[in-house]
Amino acid sequence: MKGKIFLVIKREYLARVKKRSFLLATIITPLIFPTILGLFLWIAMSDVSPESRKFIEVVDENNAYFLENNESFTFSYGGLNREEARELVKDGDRFGLLYIPELNLDQPTGITFYSEEIAPISMITSLEAALKNKIEEFRLFASGIDPDVLSSLKTNIKISAVILGEPGGERVSNSVVNYAVGFLAGILIYTFIFVYGNQIMQGVIEEKSSRIIEILVSSLKPFQLMMGKIIGIGAVGLTQFLIWILLISAISSLVVGYFGMKMPQQELMEMSGQQELLPGASQEGLVEILRMVQGIDFIQLTLTFLIYFVGGYLLYGAFFAAIGAAVDSPSDAQQFMFPVTIPLLIAYMGLFIFVLDDPNSNVSFWLSIIPFTSPVAMMGRVSFGVPWEQLAISIGLLVAGFLFTTWLAGKIYRIGILVHGSKVGYKVLWKWLKDNG
Repeated sequence: MKGKIFLVIKREYLARVKKRSFLLATIITPLIFPTILGLFLWIAMSDVSPESRKFIEVVDENNAYFLENNESFTFSYGGLNREEARELVKDGDRFGLLYIPELNLDQPTGITFYSEEIAPISMITSLEAALKNKIEEFRLFASGIDPDVLSSLKTNIKISAVILGEPGGERVSNSVVNYAVGFLAGILIYTFIFVYGNQIMQGVIEEKSSRIIEILVSSLKPFQLMMGKIIGIGAVGLTQFLIWILLISAISSLVVGYFGMKMPQQELMEMSGQQELLPGASQEGLVEILRMVQGIDFIQLTLTFLIYFVGGYLLYGAFFAAIGAAVDSPSDAQQFMFPVTIPLLIAYMGLFIFVLDDPNSNVSFWLSIIPFTSPVAMMGRVSFGVPWEQLAISIGLLVAGFLFTTWLAGKIYRIGILVHGSKVGYKVLWKWLKDNG
């Protein structure tokens, strides 16, 4: 039995990796991300060049609000009236006009920005913030308070989060870093299950429509064929995913290096090597970064990702194979896709609403324990730290869930692959499950 399943796995794997579409997708997809990265870096660098500064004419009826130039804006105070300044904007000599009427400090209204094109939100926000600070300074003076004294009294507070453990085992955590890691891992598994699950369904439908499957089942049991197809396509996906990681990392390093920048891990290594040479403030920041990175158990994270990566795919892959066997065309499969995708959508929404916000809440716990939602939800929790007993329960239930869905889907697959031309509904599926007990 194992030998026959292996032959199906080999057939499915080689048939797909030798396809031109596989080679193109495997090579082109990693080029997309570095290309986008390079494009944004090029745009960002061109935006901060001196030539890209936006000249803004300021007409201030109060003759009091002088804004400081920065990397993005150069303010001009030419003593013009509003109409003269508007003509400069229309002629293209200025990007925009900031008009400040005589203001009531208690209710400053009427400030207007004129431009020939839509002003970026970041520009308006920056101008609002600059004027807000100026108006607050005037109001403080009017109240008899020195703004410099008030500014000197302000204190920045930063709380370091430390996870308690055994003596010497305490570790620093950072919610932003953990959030990013959990978000990325959860979304990758969600996407993988959908993309390669659909490939299983499409492959079964194509073989069923071409009657090739009838030849295959003459020498193979339907269950062997289904398992071989699920594992074979999963191996293709895993291979493609690993190649993408390697190529994206390598090409991104080249792109970032081209712009004279360094990858984060390179910066971290260089900084750690120069730790003793850094001044006190920088050294403290470096130590904090190193402690945050050390607080993430990358070995556990990688192993857990692979387990849920494979386990989630196998659990849902059996259902996709059963759906493909029960229908004759992709359009007929839509009615059966909804019940299968509901748990995945719940896991996806739960990842953002509950898991990443509070990984230790009751909802997050149950989402990461129930097999149909655990692949996505648990990956959102792992970077924050999950007790090993919860991981063991979740993985055990995931394996049990995979065995259950495979057994259930096998019943449908065994009959469905040989049925042609008849309309299959939920009543028919239920009949197949009962009659094939």
